[in-house]
Amino acid sequence: MKFEAARSSYLDQLRIERGLSSNSISSYGRDLHKFESFLLANKRDFESLTPQDLTEFEVSLKSLGLALSSINRTLSAVKGFYKYASLEFDIANPTLEIVSAKIARKLPKALSVDEVTKLIESAKREGDPISLRDFAILELLYSSGGRVSEIVGVNSSDISISKTADGDVTVLKLRGKGSKERLVPLGKFAVAAIEDYFTRTRPALAAKNSKSEPALFLNVRGKRLSRQSAWQIVLDAAVATGLEGRVSPHVFRHSYATHLLDGGADIRVVQELLGHSSVTTTQIYTLITIDKVRETYSTAHPRAK
Repeated sequence: MKFEAARSSYLDQLRIERGLSSNSISSYGRDLHKFESFLLANKRDFESLTPQDLTEFEVSLKSLGLALSSINRTLSAVKGFYKYASLEFDIANPTLEIVSAKIARKLPKALSVDEVTKLIESAKREGDPISLRDFAILELLYSSGGRVSEIVGVNSSDISISKTADGDVTVLKLRGKGSKERLVPLGKFAVAAIEDYFTRTRPALAAKNSKSEPALFLNVRGKRLSRQSAWQIVLDAAVATGLEGRVSPHVFRHSYATHLLDGGADIRVVQELLGHSSVTTTQIYTLITIDKVRETYSTAHPRAK
């Protein structure tokens, strides 16, 4: 059996049976392409690979200067591929002895409330209707905690009004990893920014496209804004506020979670809002707040030193 056919079958299984997103499928595909390049360069047959061959593959990844996290991810993709191939095609699994190297846990980088505010406000440009779109995107990134792929994937119909005992709440539907949907409430600042963009800028952008586009955020051709374009909007805001090198779309998500926990939000609620399948993933944000408490105590308490 050819490696390409087995790989294609595995990626189909990830997409259809496990429901992974297109971004995740692409990531698996890139990692398996590295493995295929190793097989071709060393004239190895994937059906008769040995644990020693896999050790050589790991060494080759390290020689490329890849980060430990990237190496572990690639090895994980290869392990998953062989687990699938052993069941589907009765191929011996040489990956059973692979153990991922431990990585020091990195805490997510969060900005202060003032820094987030400056980033968002920097998108406003007098007389530029496109700036209303950019401003709304930044507001939505922080107000919803959504991933950048989720934000550009929002359709106009995904925003609705939900009636509660405390009054009406504007709710946003986000489609996360594995096509899982979740609802998150939006604050008044984000709602105002979206309404401003929707009434003053979006109609002119939509007119550029002869087809009806469901996306909330449009590019200058009237089509759905790309993930890369949203990234650029964030980077431009970072440059404008002197925060370049510290900001990415995901930093808005980190700040959203950190600020919620700082404000006393229940971690289980934050887990639901972020779309984490496990609360363990969410708990890393509690380490940030604990570090902040420890730092405050050590500098402010008279008997801390």
